[in-house]
Amino acid sequence: MHQVVARLDSLDPEAGAAVRVIARFDALVEGRAGLAPILTAVAVLTGTAARLVDEHFDVALRAEVDGRVERPLGAADPQWCSAPLTPDGPPVFWLERVGAHTLLDAMVLDRAAFAAREVLRRTRRGHRAGPLEPTEDDAAVEVLLDGRANPDDRRHAARLLSLTEQTAVRAVATCDGPGRIMLPAEDGGNLHGLITARQLKGPARTGVGPAVPVLELPTSWAEARTALRFASAGTDHDPGPSTVYAEELGALAIFARSLDPAAPPDDVRALELAAHSGPWVLRTLAEFTSHSSLRLAAAALYIHHSTLTDRLTAIEHELGFPVRTPQGRLRIQLALVVRRLLLHPDDGR
Repeated sequence: MHQVVARLDSLDPEAGAAVRVIARFDALVEGRAGLAPILTAVAVLTGTAARLVDEHFDVALRAEVDGRVERPLGAADPQWCSAPLTPDGPPVFWLERVGAHTLLDAMVLDRAAFAAREVLRRTRRGHRAGPLEPTEDDAAVEVLLDGRANPDDRRHAARLLSLTEQTAVRAVATCDGPGRIMLPAEDGGNLHGLITARQLKGPARTGVGPAVPVLELPTSWAEARTALRFASAGTDHDPGPSTVYAEELGALAIFARSLDPAAPPDDVRALELAAHSGPWVLRTLAEFTSHSSLRLAAAALYIHHSTLTDRLTAIEHELGFPVRTPQGRLRIQLALVVRRLLLHPDDGR
């Protein structure tokens, strides 16, 4: 590509510049960059401060040529160079200068619109409210979690979220939404994509990665996704904890990396057969292995401890091995864990 651009530069400088523009925005799209890096590229490539303002998606950003991104002050001048996000839409990209587009301007704005549409498609739903602060950009969270993103883009994303590079934060993966970042304190959880520990409570399966400096969030995100596989739906079919912290898994994390879905262990097969005896089987075993005594497990199940004893006797008959011995207890704990991993394979996101 560099040879092609150099050749074009010698033959037609404008064509060479156009190819560089295409390559720049293609790299941003491939790296799943957020809106701030895209707008910064517009400012740098055109040599003019640029704005992205769209009421439908509640976006209001301004980028300087030096890379600073902030919320714009005042409305755009109608005489400035502008371009729509979609062919028939209103102007949303603005170059803060008066005059007609150059060929390079037109190419930059066209590729920027394509890249921005990709970001908005995957991170936002259109609605009308007040314009978002740049610190509330879900796309910035996505960039921080993505190890393939350019380090400079991730630094920009951290600044948009008012996070310093030294701040220790956790990545959070859920079964029903995009990745999130968990703040170390109980304040600040009102920003898009940023939550606090107290906001984790809920029915959705959740995996929480270890605390790391902001720029190391991709490693926390990978572990959060692994932890998510160990989180349960909380139903009779899938009992267990709905929120799992990666550092609490210890050696259990090995199972997530080495499990062959096509060949589940015999104990898991036996567990599935035993579960056909009644909807209470799996939850009974989950509570039994989670508590230190029969009475505590029975209380969690809202049954008498003698009823729990009868249940365990029936389950042992179905399984073909005891669960009230230390070895049997460990076997059933591992079988429950492996079964949960099989229920929740890594989705590769």
